[in-house]
Amino acid sequence: MPLKEPIETIAEAEQPIKFILLGEDDADDEELLKEVFTSLDNSYSMRFANNGRKLVSLLSQLSDKNLPCLIILDYNMPELNGADILRELKSHNRYDSIPKIIWSTSGSETYKRLCLELGACEYIIKPSSFKELTDVARHMLSFCSVSQ
Repeated sequence: MPLKEPIETIAEAEQPIKFILLGEDDADDEELLKEVFTSLDNSYSMRFANNGRKLVSLLSQLSDKNLPCLIILDYNMPELNGADILRELKSHNRYDSIPKIIWSTSGSETYKRLCLELGACEYIIKPSSFKELTDVARHMLSFCSVSQ
């Protein structure tokens, strides 16, 4: 029986995967953001974690060449919140060049100041309309091209 050809060639397997990592525990917010990103630029795949501990674990399993181009963190997530994750990522210089954005329903200046001190490049309040979400997503995607 002939061997089946591999799905990917070795050269393709060695190509870094362009992706955005989203830490979000609200399935509706996750789906909306995925939809908007796909409509703006479908060249990026997305990976998701619904709690902070899973997100940190997923990152630790990735090779250096396959890290995300952008990390978006909901501030209020189970197990580790956005600030906790930023604190953890800051302790590993392999994540220094990855832009990190906090997006939250909270407009707390204390949270915002803390997250920016811990390495977030932006603290964005979750928009209330689809048009605003599209504008925010476009702004977020601009960080991917800067980091590559």
